[in-house]
Amino acid sequence: METDLIISNINALHNKANSALESKDLATYLSIFDNSLTYTQADQTKLDKSAFAEEVRKYFSRTKRIETSQYRIKSSLEGDVFTEKVARKSINIKPKLLLFSKKQTIQTEEIFHWRNTGNEWSVVAVEVVLEEKY
Repeated sequence: METDLIISNINALHNKANSALESKDLATYLSIFDNSLTYTQADQTKLDKSAFAEEVRKYFSRTKRIETSQYRIKSSLEGDVFTEKVARKSINIKPKLLLFSKKQTIQTEEIFHWRNTGNEWSVVAVEVVLEEKY
């Protein structure tokens, strides 16, 4: 499969994931991740898909609104695995007291490992290599 076509498919999946994050749609967000997912947080804690799903569910429950965007820093294709390094910026609005909100910005660099299973790409591993919160 041509690299440009792969990148086009991956971009569509990133857009789907970003929309799901912003609408806090857990099922749609998790659908891009393979059941064998290994998610490595910035502190090197490793989560399987069910633990990752629980973390995302908690994140959605304590967040009022999410805005997110990302861009690809670099990518490569080796065998059947497409690897990319992505820079992401998320703005989270969290409730504070009754009428107030707190804004938090999180910037990350993440390495995604995608595998094509059948005709569909899915994320088999994510490594958060940098995380800054302010």
